Amino acid sequence: MANFEEQLTALESVVEKLERGDLSLDESVHLFEEGLKLSNACKKELEAAEGRIQVLVEQGRNAMRVVDLDVETSGEE
Repeated sequence: MANFEEQLTALESVVEKLERGDLSLDESVHLFEEGLKLSNACKKELEAAEGRIQVLVEQGRNAMRVVDLDVETSGEE
Protein backbone atom coordinates (compact mmCIF):
# COMPACT_ATOMS: atom_id res chain seq x y z
CA MET A 1 0.00 0.00 0.00
CA ALA A 2 1.20 3.50 -0.79
CA ASN A 3 2.25 5.77 2.01
CA PHE A 4 0.44 8.98 2.92
CA GLU A 5 2.65 11.24 0.81
CA GLU A 6 2.21 9.05 -2.29
CA GLN A 7 -1.55 8.94 -1.80
CA LEU A 8 -1.71 12.70 -1.35
CA THR A 9 0.35 13.27 -4.51
CA ALA A 10 -1.94 10.92 -6.45
CA LEU A 11 -5.00 12.76 -5.10
CA GLU A 12 -3.54 16.11 -6.18
CA SER A 13 -2.97 14.68 -9.65
CA VAL A 14 -6.58 13.50 -9.86
CA VAL A 15 -7.84 16.93 -8.81
CA GLU A 16 -5.67 18.65 -11.42
CA LYS A 17 -6.97 16.35 -14.18
CA LEU A 18 -10.59 16.93 -13.13
CA GLU A 19 -10.10 20.70 -12.93
CA ARG A 20 -8.83 20.85 -16.51
CA GLY A 21 -12.27 19.77 -17.65
CA ASP A 22 -11.10 18.06 -20.85
CA LEU A 23 -12.16 14.53 -19.89
CA SER A 24 -15.20 12.58 -20.99
CA LEU A 25 -17.97 12.02 -18.49
CA ASP A 26 -16.92 8.39 -17.98
CA GLU A 27 -13.29 9.38 -17.41
CA SER A 28 -14.36 12.11 -14.99
CA VAL A 29 -16.56 9.74 -12.99
CA HIS A 30 -13.79 7.14 -12.86
CA LEU A 31 -11.26 9.73 -11.66
CA PHE A 32 -13.75 11.09 -9.14
CA GLU A 33 -14.17 7.59 -7.68
CA GLU A 34 -10.40 7.17 -7.53
CA GLY A 35 -10.11 10.56 -5.84
CA LEU A 36 -12.67 9.61 -3.20
CA LYS A 37 -10.77 6.41 -2.41
CA LEU A 38 -7.51 8.33 -2.11
CA SER A 39 -9.14 11.02 0.01
CA ASN A 40 -10.61 8.45 2.40
CA ALA A 41 -7.27 6.65 2.69
CA CYS A 42 -5.50 9.93 3.51
CA LYS A 43 -8.16 10.84 6.04
CA LYS A 44 -7.83 7.45 7.72
CA GLU A 45 -4.04 7.83 8.02
CA LEU A 46 -4.38 11.37 9.39
CA GLU A 47 -6.89 10.22 12.00
CA ALA A 48 -4.56 7.40 13.06
CA ALA A 49 -1.65 9.84 13.36
CA GLU A 50 -3.82 12.23 15.38
CA GLY A 51 -4.76 9.39 17.73
CA ARG A 52 -1.12 8.48 18.27
CA ILE A 53 -0.27 12.12 18.96
CA GLN A 54 -3.09 12.40 21.51
CA VAL A 55 -1.77 9.33 23.33
CA LEU A 56 1.75 10.79 23.39
CA VAL A 57 0.50 14.15 24.69
CA GLU A 58 -1.51 12.44 27.41
CA GLN A 59 1.49 10.33 28.41
CA GLY A 60 3.56 13.51 28.57
CA ARG A 61 0.99 15.19 30.79
CA ASN A 62 0.96 12.20 33.14
CA ALA A 63 4.74 12.11 33.30
CA MET A 64 4.90 15.80 34.18
CA ARG A 65 2.14 15.76 36.78
CA VAL A 66 2.98 17.78 39.88
CA VAL A 67 2.61 15.83 43.07
CA ASP A 68 2.54 17.35 46.55
CA LEU A 69 4.91 15.52 48.84
CA ASP A 70 4.38 15.25 52.55
CA VAL A 71 7.78 15.86 54.04
CA GLU A 72 8.17 15.12 57.71
CA THR A 73 10.42 17.46 59.57
CA SER A 74 12.31 16.37 62.64
CA GLY A 75 11.38 19.41 64.71
CA GLU A 76 14.75 21.02 64.21
CA GLU A 77 14.65 24.50 62.83
